[in-house]
Amino acid sequence: MSTISAAAAVEGAASGVSLYRAIWRWHFFAGLLVIPFMLNLAVTGSLYLFKDEINSTFFGYRYTVQPTGKALSAERIAEIAASAVPDAKATSYKDPARADRSAIVTLSGSAGSTLVFVNPYDGKVLDVIKSTDEFNYVVKRIHSLAYFGSIANRLTEIAGGFAMVLVVTGIYLWWPRRQTGGVVTVRGTPGRRVFWRDLHAVTGAFAGMLIFFLAITGMPWSGYWGANANAWLTENGLGYPVQLWDAVPKSRKVAEDILPKSGWVIEKAPVPLSDIAAAQSARPIGLDKAVEIARRLGMTRGFDVAIPSEETGVYTASVYPDDLAGERTAHIDQYSGKALIDVAFDQYPFLGRAIEWGINVHQGQEWGLFNQLLMLATCLAIILSSVTAVVMWWKRRPAGGLGVPPMPPKRSVYYGLWVIAGLFGVAFPMSGLAILVMIAFDQIVVRFVPLLKRAHA
Repeated sequence: MSTISAAAAVEGAASGVSLYRAIWRWHFFAGLLVIPFMLNLAVTGSLYLFKDEINSTFFGYRYTVQPTGKALSAERIAEIAASAVPDAKATSYKDPARADRSAIVTLSGSAGSTLVFVNPYDGKVLDVIKSTDEFNYVVKRIHSLAYFGSIANRLTEIAGGFAMVLVVTGIYLWWPRRQTGGVVTVRGTPGRRVFWRDLHAVTGAFAGMLIFFLAITGMPWSGYWGANANAWLTENGLGYPVQLWDAVPKSRKVAEDILPKSGWVIEKAPVPLSDIAAAQSARPIGLDKAVEIARRLGMTRGFDVAIPSEETGVYTASVYPDDLAGERTAHIDQYSGKALIDVAFDQYPFLGRAIEWGINVHQGQEWGLFNQLLMLATCLAIILSSVTAVVMWWKRRPAGGLGVPPMPPKRSVYYGLWVIAGLFGVAFPMSGLAILVMIAFDQIVVRFVPLLKRAHA
């Protein structure tokens, strides 16, 4: 009886060691691949959190004005902006968010899309820049790596999925197993590897859930997962309220095609058409009237108005404020002034509202400065975790090898992990596919290629 018990104990210990080594190995490989991307996301994300403060401090010359008397009309501001760029036409107008803010007009012409900042009181043109050169736009494009093409953007999407894997596997590796140090305290000094191991583990343990939150709320912007998630929500009545579009003719354009900024849930919603019959006889209401209607509908200050470029186009007013309760999009017939579609945040289904809320918190907009500082602390934790991971690996790697954690004694432990990886791949296909490739490389290529096997020792 004692022999059987002893054998069972040995078997259990071997299984525990195998699982630990397998997860440690996954954590290592995922971290090795994801660190450069996580550093980029953390640094650029930190900048974007304080975009308003950066705009006011470094670009105040084009965003900040001195209120003096009555503001000019939207149409007059659009005319002034158009005169500043030859052969260009106004495509959208941004209402000043505050009395001391400039109006922004987007122009489209032979030189591409251009932003013109206008003092709404005296009509002075404060700055003219290409839309793609605007600071916030550049930071967002670098953040997602879309600046470097679709392949780089997909790699960021994979990194987002891997970040979730790192959090889950990291919590497992950190979980106390009779040890007292390295759980909530850091042992040793910077000269010792244990110091960096503990600093890495404790940082990940305390910030893990917030890092996971940032990763999963960033996925809606990803090229593959985000687009498919948006389509799935819409098809199942969980995104924008599609029934509001049933009674109006629709164009082939969607909201993101015409608006400088829109809510994620609404960005793929089709743009309706103005009364085609009226286009033959009626005159457009004009930008001033469209702005007036948007205000009457309850749009908070700082809303954008897309200007129709075709006879059947519509004026589209949209606002995406810090307070999500004020999020709203309205399509206005350019002849009758009728609001063809008027959808607010509280009309989204629950899941749509939840995703928009997550995005708002992700961007540091939900609870003011506290939200910004909380997300900044999470970004700093990502940077610290990345740096400590590299230092920890550098200190433990053997000469001539990569210092990869050893293979588990029992390879059968991978069967359950493969199932988990498969389920994860269903939820996040790009990341799941990368994990399967990583497993195949580790289990097939590394095992049977002597050179790689030695390098991974």
